[in-house]
Amino acid sequence: MPISTRMKLDMLRTMVLARQFEDSLTLLCREPGKIAGMMILATGQEAVGAGVCAVLNADDVIITNHRSHHHLLARGADPKALMAEIFGRRTGCNKGKSGTLHLAVPEVNALCTTTVVGAGLPIAAGLGFAQQYESRDAVTVCFFGDGSTGEGSFHESLNLAGLWRLPVIFVCENNRYAGAQSYAEHTPVASLAARASAYGMPGESVDGNDAPAIAEATLRARERALAGEGPTLIECMTYRWHGHGEADRQRYQPADEIAAWKKKCPIERLAKALREAGELTDAELAGLWAEAAAIVADAVRYAEESPWPAPEEALDDVWVV
Repeated sequence: MPISTRMKLDMLRTMVLARQFEDSLTLLCREPGKIAGMMILATGQEAVGAGVCAVLNADDVIITNHRSHHHLLARGADPKALMAEIFGRRTGCNKGKSGTLHLAVPEVNALCTTTVVGAGLPIAAGLGFAQQYESRDAVTVCFFGDGSTGEGSFHESLNLAGLWRLPVIFVCENNRYAGAQSYAEHTPVASLAARASAYGMPGESVDGNDAPAIAEATLRARERALAGEGPTLIECMTYRWHGHGEADRQRYQPADEIAAWKKKCPIERLAKALREAGELTDAELAGLWAEAAAIVADAVRYAEESPWPAPEEALDDVWVV
């Protein structure tokens, strides 16, 4: 299936919304007492979530990590419920109990966000096993960062998925940093995609700032998985513009490196391609930004006006097995 103009425009709209959503969080988290907890954003990486989720079906599942906002928005999460949850309010998608770093949106099959590095990988393998066992026509996508590939869970999960030919798509967002460690400081291999061959699956490295290319790679991986051919590892080469968290001053990231990657902005890249193809006007692009700004402003208002969870609800929805 070719990536249509309609799909490209939808990916652009998704990326603009994610950028506006997280730009607002950059400002909001600086206000004392406004939002509790560490704020970890994916500014500059929006093409990954937009490209992957553009070709998924409703029954497909995603497992994500601490940079989850753009994945969840791309999957179709309600911005108001998402923002309310980040504010810790009762109207949030998890009733104010998860905050920004442990989000789940079951209604769009975004079942888990985990801040434990590499922890989503074995969960994804388990979900893939369930899909295979029950003969579901669906796949599981697991988003994780390059730092996760140094964890035992990465190797164990890929080994098992490859052995059992599970319908899992492993999506590595290689943003060149694991916390404050540069890529060269935490791994000895030039390509993480090359590691896939050790587990009997194909590995593909793709430009992580090119949403249509990511969509095409995901589509190929999904078709393989549904045909019973097993998992795929997709390495998306991208870059995070901000520090590990919003309190991080990025002293370990060279200023010229950040500036160079900002010139590769995934939103500007896709918008330029659509304009040059005569598929988008400047006025239409301005309209997308205005639309996203209105959605985000409405989400912030909704969050600020929403009630806090009641103390007596603290143990509701908490399960012990």
